[in-house]
Amino acid sequence: MRRFRTIGDGSGFGRDDTLYPEELQLALRNRGMPLEGLRYPITPTGIHYLLVHYDIPEIDASAWRLTVSGLVTTPLSLTLDDIRKRPRRTLAVTMECAGNGRALSSPRRISQPWLVEAIGTAEWTGMPLKGVLEEAGLARAAIEVIFTGRDEGVEGNVVQRYQRSLAVSEALRDEVLLAYEMNGQPIEPQHGFPLRLVVPGWYGMTSVKWLDRIDATAEPFQGYQMTRVYRYARSEEESGEPVTLIRVRALMIPPGIPDFMTRTRLVRAGRVILSGRAWAGRLAVARVEVSADGGATWSDARFGDPVSPHAWNEWIFEWNARPGSYTLCVRATDSSGNVQPAEQEWNFGGYGNNSVQRVDAIVE
Repeated sequence: MRRFRTIGDGSGFGRDDTLYPEELQLALRNRGMPLEGLRYPITPTGIHYLLVHYDIPEIDASAWRLTVSGLVTTPLSLTLDDIRKRPRRTLAVTMECAGNGRALSSPRRISQPWLVEAIGTAEWTGMPLKGVLEEAGLARAAIEVIFTGRDEGVEGNVVQRYQRSLAVSEALRDEVLLAYEMNGQPIEPQHGFPLRLVVPGWYGMTSVKWLDRIDATAEPFQGYQMTRVYRYARSEEESGEPVTLIRVRALMIPPGIPDFMTRTRLVRAGRVILSGRAWAGRLAVARVEVSADGGATWSDARFGDPVSPHAWNEWIFEWNARPGSYTLCVRATDSSGNVQPAEQEWNFGGYGNNSVQRVDAIVE
């Protein structure tokens, strides 16, 4: 078995005051969306959040094929032109990394050190996955569909290509896309060129990039990305529940101007319009509340125009800012009554962190 050197003390966790070089390396390869990007209903491609697990693979689009195989009656081998000729659909979809907020956990799992910026909303264009699966003819025995990307690496001492699966019922939902365009342009290499899966409502790990294989299977898929990671577990040994749909969350565009190092905001006294976006996976956002006193009291914000059924909602709040120091907070409630927690419940992988955002501000 391959062995790689350990990071930190070998436990997989870091001291809260330590940023390891390996984490810095990951952070420089990937990127979060600057929170001022929340002002755009559709996130410009260049500031949409990005996570590349391994390397961006080199793919010759003219030689690339999408293979649809396994428990199907008619296996398929499709070129990119074949896919482009089929009925197309464009959806605005909010996508969030499952590890968003991991760096705020204590103890902190050593991995991509996300704060709250692993989010973005793009317009994805492609053909519905349902059409390809119906064309191939899923066998009755098929219970899951496995998606395999071209990116390859080592994780958990396992050499693997990135793979995830969906239950057949999820794969056949109308909104699931095989996307080849992002914001009206061919998908850029780092976002999955030439084809990626887009699964609205689910955390981003589900939307496999650089897709080249789809396989129907009669057994639950036991791949690394399904059984070893992306689980709400309390320890490495515990299996935990799988990470699936995005949890309710609201974020604020930080008002005023920032201190360069701390990002504390300097705000002019008077009428200040606070705004941002809120989302809740497959559910609707029922309420957004804002606090100027660190969460002691809350007031309702109003909603702006929705972007799409699969994307975030704008929220707006008028704040009468008086001189002093403040901790601004925002929280959302979804249509099932789930409210963002003040403090996140800890889990081993640092997943699903949707705790209340806090923004320090000085009003002059």
